[in-house]
Amino acid sequence: MTLLEILIAMAIVLILVSIAMPLSKLTVKRQQEIELRQQLRMFRSAIDTFKLEWNRDGEVLLGPACMKNKLTCKEVSSVHGYPKSVDVLFGVKLAGEEATVRGTTVRRYLRALPHDPLTGKTDWLFRCYKDAPKPSNWCGEDVYDVMTRHEAKALDGTNYHDW
Repeated sequence: MTLLEILIAMAIVLILVSIAMPLSKLTVKRQQEIELRQQLRMFRSAIDTFKLEWNRDGEVLLGPACMKNKLTCKEVSSVHGYPKSVDVLFGVKLAGEEATVRGTTVRRYLRALPHDPLTGKTDWLFRCYKDAPKPSNWCGEDVYDVMTRHEAKALDGTNYHDW
C-alpha cells in the first residue's frame, strides 16, 4: 500500500511540474516583451521630444530650442529636425539657459543607451526619416526610429523588429 501511495504522489508531482514549466517560460518571455516595449517607448519618446524642441525644415528653424540656438541647431539636428546621431540625445550644449553642468548648459533626452532585453546588448537598429519602413541598413543621416535586432516572433505572432 505504501509503495502505491508513493507512486501516485510522484505521478501527481510530475503532472504538476509538467504544467508549471511551460508557464514559467511563458512568464519570462512575457516579462521580456513588456520590458522591450518600455525601452522602445522611452527611446521613441526621447526622439519625439528632441524633434519638438529642435524641429527644422531645411533651413527654416521651427523648434523653440532651434530658434534660440541657431548654430547648434544645424550641428545637432538633421534637415528634418530629428537628431543626427544617438549621441545627440545624451546631451546638447545650449546658449543662455539656466541649468548648467560644469559651466556648460546641457539638455539631455536620454541618460544612457537603453539595453535591449531580448539580446541583452545596446545594439539597436536605427531608421532614418527617408528610409523605407523596413530598411536593410541605416542611412546615418538622422535617428527617426529605433528597432530591436532580435528577429524572433512575439507571443502575439508579430515580429519583434516590427514593434
